[in-house]
Amino acid sequence: MSVFVHEQGLCESTHIGTGTRIWAFAHVLPGARIGSDCNICDHVFVENDVVLGDRVTVKCGVALWDGLEVGDDVFIGPNAAFTNDGFPRSKHRPPQFERTIIRDGASLGANCTILPGLTIGKRSMVGAGCVLTRDVPANAIVVGNPARIVGYVDTDRSAAPTPEAAVAAEASPRDLGVGGAALHPLVRVDDLRGSLVAGEAGAELPFTPARVFSVMLVPSKDVRGAHAHRRCEQFLVCQAGSVAVVLDDGKHSKEITLADPGVGLHIPAMVWSVQYRYTPDALLLVLASRVYEADDYVRDYDEFLGLL
Repeated sequence: MSVFVHEQGLCESTHIGTGTRIWAFAHVLPGARIGSDCNICDHVFVENDVVLGDRVTVKCGVALWDGLEVGDDVFIGPNAAFTNDGFPRSKHRPPQFERTIIRDGASLGANCTILPGLTIGKRSMVGAGCVLTRDVPANAIVVGNPARIVGYVDTDRSAAPTPEAAVAAEASPRDLGVGGAALHPLVRVDDLRGSLVAGEAGAELPFTPARVFSVMLVPSKDVRGAHAHRRCEQFLVCQAGSVAVVLDDGKHSKEITLADPGVGLHIPAMVWSVQYRYTPDALLLVLASRVYEADDYVRDYDEFLGLL
């Protein structure tokens, strides 16, 4: 009695949570597992090897195929198209269907298409009509065919573009309110011969660098970073072009644009960072406080939140 199934709906599964509603012409196969307080709208088909979390909304005209795992509070828009076989042939069932994972709080717009084996990150937003060919990071907003990242949800963009000219004129760093991250003015000298930018450890630089590398020739559709460091600090300087940087400390998120080589961005340890929107001529210099250590990276956003 705690589950509503419309008289013209068909639910063969007994693994349905309290308060879930299954509407007309929907068909749920016996092996499917659906959480509490879900809304399965008209003309939805749910195959056996499908798991839905709590408070999931599946709008009309969606087929959920074997291998799909959906977290809590997910919205799946009308006619969203899932796939589970990268090379389908009639009457040739693969040994195992590829698994597609949708993390908690994600939203998928109407008519989007999701290729098999992808992970759609926590609280991400997939635009209507998107074609997903790659994983979607947590909190990312994606649009287009193929889908590309155009922003991040609930991110303060008041500092984008950054008031870098003002920062460059200041004598002290400007705190950004995200995990201790700050913009630091560097020494810049301009004359008829060109421009020179310098920084010294203990003065303009907040640490003594142990490693340096450059990032360049990044296609505008691609994203770099998308990780945090357990111990390592970084200092970013965009020496040419521009790049957008998203900072996240688990409570606050801010996006800034680096476009002035006279200003550096200090990213402390345990701050999640993403770099995207590279211009074709962008050259990003990165100074690190430690040498490369593979185990210093935190690449899973849920793990990052757990460590915090």
